[in-house]
Amino acid sequence: MQDKTFLMIPGPTPVPESVLLDMAKHPVGHRSSEFSAILKEVYSDLKEIFQTQNDVFVLTASGTGAMEAALANLLNPNDKVLSLVIGNFGERWAKIAESRGADVERISVEFGQAIDPSVLKARLDADCDKQIKVVTLTHNETATGVTNDVKSLVSLIKEHGAVSVVDGVTSIAALPCPMDEWGIDVLVSGSQKGFMIPPGLSFIAVSDKAFEVFEQCKNPSFYFNWAAYRKSVRDASTPYTPAVNLFVALHTALKMMKKEGLENIHARHKKLATALRASIKAIGLELFVKDENIASYAITSILPPEGISVPDIRATLKKDYNIVVANGQNALKDKIFRMGTLGFVCDRDLLAAVASLEATLYKLGYKFEPGAGVRAAIEHLAK
Repeated sequence: MQDKTFLMIPGPTPVPESVLLDMAKHPVGHRSSEFSAILKEVYSDLKEIFQTQNDVFVLTASGTGAMEAALANLLNPNDKVLSLVIGNFGERWAKIAESRGADVERISVEFGQAIDPSVLKARLDADCDKQIKVVTLTHNETATGVTNDVKSLVSLIKEHGAVSVVDGVTSIAALPCPMDEWGIDVLVSGSQKGFMIPPGLSFIAVSDKAFEVFEQCKNPSFYFNWAAYRKSVRDASTPYTPAVNLFVALHTALKMMKKEGLENIHARHKKLATALRASIKAIGLELFVKDENIASYAITSILPPEGISVPDIRATLKKDYNIVVANGQNALKDKIFRMGTLGFVCDRDLLAAVASLEATLYKLGYKFEPGAGVRAAIEHLAK
């Protein structure tokens, strides 16, 4: 049915109607007092979401743009970078660092696993000369559905003295990630995830320590230059022409988020994700991430039943039920499918998605007890 498609993917995520309506208004001038008033509220509200006293810069770019903005303002050629890789997006940090001429070392784990803090501690303890300048890590790995223990990892990085650079693209506004409390130096995120607006904006928050390192960067980015963004934030402006209507959308979305409350947002994501995991188990499917302690509250990766392909599951869900779920990426393509519970998603949406998944599997010939997944979801959500 036309206009019924619902996104249950890691991003883009569903957008509230009020956000869409405000975004559709005629653009205002980006140097006008009207836009400056919007920016002032947006910059203030973002600090609450990031749980920081640091300025949060808003870039007209995807999350990858914010990742590049992080490293392009920190690194000089041959600087030593340690990248903690638990999936495709952890590897992206390493590739960006290499593009800046850095000497990159990786600590990698099997997909579906998280970084063991003891392994990081051993490597940092061995760096007696303090050659490691930056450590990159992912909070929530979208490709696998694993969440790193960022609090413990950043504590070790801070003790060593390196700069911690964290990908919070699918964790900010979904999982607890208090920047200041955990001591994160650089934290990035993107608009099309927990912030409930379309793709096109990204965010980067920078500690005083990281800004001091930036001041020693020999060739910092021009477009993503931190000094230009810091000045603009404090002037309630932007350094260059921004995506004006996306800022208006963000302004509306942030009001909604403040009304719900950050703790309630985090609790909602946890409730929906754990209910989905319970449903999947009840249907008899296997979860890619077995350990509940590292399972994401934003995205759940699921193995298809034997004899039924991921493309068939995805195609049937979309064609017959107008629900879009994601394939695996790279080595995991067609081996897992990923269901998002990220952003503007509620209990009703989850129940509809689980029921539609059951109907899809039934059509494709999978033998199970119909209704088992929906019942498990209902019971979990009622707790």
